[in-house]
Amino acid sequence: MEEVIKGILWMIKRAWEGDGDPLTFQWYVDVLTLLKEFEDTEHKEAHELSKTLRHYIAKGMMKAKEKEDWFDLYKESLKFDAKDFFDAYLVFLEIDRRPQERFYQPRRKILKEAADAMQALADDELDELFIAMPPRTGKTSLLMFFVTWLIGRDSEKSNLYSAYSDFITSAMYNGVMEVLTDPDTYKWHEVFSGNISNKNAQLETLDVGRRKRYPSLTCRSLYGTLNGACDCSGMLISDDLIGGIEEALNKDRLVAAWSKVDNNLIPRAKENAKLLWVGTRWSIADPAGVRMMMLEESPEFADRRYKVINLPALDENDESNFDYDYGVGFSTQFYRQRRASFEHNNDMASWSAQYMGEPIEREGTLFTPDGFRYFNGELPEREPDRKFMAVDPAFGGGDFTASPIGFQYGNDIYIVDVVFSNEDKTKTQPEIAEKASKYRLDALQIEANKMTLPYKEGVEDFLKAKKYRMSITTKPAPPNTSKEQRIFDKAPDIRDMCVFLEPSKRSKEYNLFMQQVFSFKMIGKNKHDDAPDSLAMLMDMVRNPAGAYTVFKKPF
Repeated sequence: MEEVIKGILWMIKRAWEGDGDPLTFQWYVDVLTLLKEFEDTEHKEAHELSKTLRHYIAKGMMKAKEKEDWFDLYKESLKFDAKDFFDAYLVFLEIDRRPQERFYQPRRKILKEAADAMQALADDELDELFIAMPPRTGKTSLLMFFVTWLIGRDSEKSNLYSAYSDFITSAMYNGVMEVLTDPDTYKWHEVFSGNISNKNAQLETLDVGRRKRYPSLTCRSLYGTLNGACDCSGMLISDDLIGGIEEALNKDRLVAAWSKVDNNLIPRAKENAKLLWVGTRWSIADPAGVRMMMLEESPEFADRRYKVINLPALDENDESNFDYDYGVGFSTQFYRQRRASFEHNNDMASWSAQYMGEPIEREGTLFTPDGFRYFNGELPEREPDRKFMAVDPAFGGGDFTASPIGFQYGNDIYIVDVVFSNEDKTKTQPEIAEKASKYRLDALQIEANKMTLPYKEGVEDFLKAKKYRMSITTKPAPPNTSKEQRIFDKAPDIRDMCVFLEPSKRSKEYNLFMQQVFSFKMIGKNKHDDAPDSLAMLMDMVRNPAGAYTVFKKPF
């Protein structure tokens, strides 16, 4: 049977490539019919082939003049896969709603990464999963649908959902009940056959299938009664265990929250239960952060399979990740305005934590917006004493090439522009050469290491093509000083001498560069420190104007 199915799929593929009529509808009907029979013997393979078939059905639905039969077949294919694939379930669940009223479809282009990871957790490919997303981007609703899928797949397992307040757990309970009891809106009962056998809104518990000692779902706040409430054999889900910035700023509250998690929440899970941590990150010391650190650093957790997904508000191009269809998300302009507001309030730590999923500790940050000087793009009305650039090159691994351009006027260094990119050298070398030529720089210094020489030669080649000549040197980092210490040592000079562009005058690169500067901390780990390190390099290149000299006649 498998050969027959693959044979018809091959014919469909060839037809779409021009060899036959791709709208031969019966082919698609036959494959789906055969897949339903094939599922009994080769379950996994049948559903993998079904995804391939649905791809071609979708193409046919777009091309056919009469779309109704194609759409019905598309829905039937989704229904066939919905028990096994969370993504297919999410699409099918709301397929009869108007597109703009659906939750998942307008958000799928972003949320599918999280949905696929949740699938891996449910399929025992992971033991723990961490998902960080900004506020109001759909993370709790995605969890709600995930719970309804888990209960439908295996109602015998007990699942526990916890959040920081009863209000959130109550909303989750009511949302799950709505999906299970509203057939006009959701198609849960077309996928799963179970019925609610027991429910208790006060205790926030429900059973699907038979009534059990430990219900199919229990919703309980972190500070509610967890002991004895649930013996979690399926999925333990934590959702926003920190209530907000007030709690995040209170170290005692963070310690208390982790104590609750470690002593009351995690022990509710059986050894083979899965752990899902979802929420807005507030602090590196929040429960998700503490658990992550344990998995990363403790040898006792070396066998735990885990994954961390961070979906930040703005991507690497400074564009919104959540500009969903039908206007249900947040635009790039919205997030840039939010960032500007945080910067104005000298609270970039909150921006990094809440919106970028990169929590930093406020007492550990070395640079703050109100500690810098700014200019509006207008330079002093004279030629600068010197124009120069420091280059901290990157060679992969997610690091950034960071290159601030300084115009020196006496003791003031105006940072007029930057190169800041995590692209490879084929993109950063020509950009450095372009800006060196554009600003008619006097000097360019590249941090030396074993890979620097070819990088320097590449920049020189691009400058030669522009017929621009300048001094390019390399200089190794001090061998006995850590990068953090170098940045710390140069921090007073960076604050006192550097003059940065105002936020409204910055390019995307410049904004991202400044965000990394403000995120640098002396306490804890830095995910990236290329921008502040390049500023420290620039300070090494500064020439003291007091060292200038004039020639005069000897007076004696």
